[in-house]
Amino acid sequence: MLSETQALRLGRLLAASAALPLAASAQPAAPGVKAKLPTTRPNVLIIYADDLGYADLACYGARNVKTPHIDRLASQGLRLTNAYAAAATSTPSRYGMLTGQYAWRRAGTDVAPGNAGMIIRPEQYTMADLFKAAGYRTAAFGKWHLGLGDKTGTQDWNGLVTPGLVDLGFDESYIMAATADRVPCVFMHNGRVADYDPTAPIEVNYRQNFAGEPTGRTHPELLYNLRSSHGHDMSIVNGIGRIGYMKGGGKALWKDENIADSITRHAIDFISEQSQRAEPFFVYLATNDVHVPRFPHPRFRGQSSMGLRGDAIVQFDWSVGEVLRALDSLGIADNTLVVLSSDNGGVIDDGYDDRAEELLGGHNPSGRYRGYKYSAFEGGTRIPAIVRWPGVVRAGRSSEALVTQADWLASFAALLGVQLPAEAAPDSRDQLAVWLGQSRRSRPWILQQAADKTLGLRDERWKYIAPSTHGPMITWGPKIETGYLPTPQLYDLKHDPEERHNVADKHPELVRRFQQLEQRIRAGEE
Repeated sequence: MLSETQALRLGRLLAASAALPLAASAQPAAPGVKAKLPTTRPNVLIIYADDLGYADLACYGARNVKTPHIDRLASQGLRLTNAYAAAATSTPSRYGMLTGQYAWRRAGTDVAPGNAGMIIRPEQYTMADLFKAAGYRTAAFGKWHLGLGDKTGTQDWNGLVTPGLVDLGFDESYIMAATADRVPCVFMHNGRVADYDPTAPIEVNYRQNFAGEPTGRTHPELLYNLRSSHGHDMSIVNGIGRIGYMKGGGKALWKDENIADSITRHAIDFISEQSQRAEPFFVYLATNDVHVPRFPHPRFRGQSSMGLRGDAIVQFDWSVGEVLRALDSLGIADNTLVVLSSDNGGVIDDGYDDRAEELLGGHNPSGRYRGYKYSAFEGGTRIPAIVRWPGVVRAGRSSEALVTQADWLASFAALLGVQLPAEAAPDSRDQLAVWLGQSRRSRPWILQQAADKTLGLRDERWKYIAPSTHGPMITWGPKIETGYLPTPQLYDLKHDPEERHNVADKHPELVRRFQQLEQRIRAGEE
């Protein structure tokens, strides 16, 4: 039964989202570029990795780790080599992807604590709303990290936490409230703690610990699964220190080694159920791998030569393989559009002593590119992206066209033939033909957001990074270049893809052009 708020919201969204002929959209594509589509609408599955770098997959040149299931997906579809997340960190990247609005336009979209209030507000139009208005059943599984409840720190984790994902257009959800390294360390099923234990009521606090509760800082001997390298020394769950303080949970507490199995099983169960129904489905499957703490199931241990980080990539590949196998066995693979990508660039040591740096063995998560997660350099937002839709996307191809996840919402609107409401997805553009490999005509520019909200802009050749007052290195632990300078930066990516030579002084007219473009984007004129 819908609440009054949900009923009013659904009515507004349905009234705003009138169906149009296929391939119509509120946001224009590049002139003359429209996707050619079949008359039937496909199921849509987004598989979203966490902190998976551009070169962390074998089909993108990874060393020391095998990813056969993802490689098969790439061989059956399109591999994009100039694809970008909306930001270099999780919360703003996911916000931009699901809303079609750059996160820096809104306050409170930085990396969220586990007790953050809902960052995407119920009145906002989301990707799930789009699919729901088009008659799809919608679901989200895995990492959420966009807040729950009305206000930060006010959630009652022992009851229904509202607003929740149902208020954003998702019919079904089985999610982690934030990330695996942040409390609360429980899954939320449709707004309530899954497997709730009434004998161990849950309390969460990000300011102070609860009396008598051990922490990683005070009781390092209790860190029997993973020790921290920096931070991550507050509450201990499953022998691993976390960010934030938590009390209770009991049998609802997750075991890190079972997270991938749990998320994958719930997604497959939903897909199997939907295959028996008449309506299509939209699934947002946001895995935990390869985010810290990396603690894959024992059956994946030693499957790479890179220790726990490499084994977590193998575990992610297994999850992908299980979902693809389910599509095949249900006979719906040919009518399912699968998009696989990551929320931002890779990172090596991100807070736990898992020997990730030591065991790289020549592997670089960013490949030839400079920087990692958090950075304004290419490694911060450049990500792998694979699209498969048998019979529509030609198999075994790659594309160098510039694409950004910020365009997914408008592109899916074109796929569904849905007119977006006037205020929806202001920064999203219809690039469906490019995502499907039917056009190689790049977006004129894409925008990148670093951890401190420094913006970068790039076209097919040039990359501009705006000035920043912050320092050249991350200050809280990871050994990562920020890409920040107090003066403008300009790189010729055609001849200097590693961003080693700042040529801003040699091309003042180009710098001025990018600065003017940035001003227009900030003003909402582009």
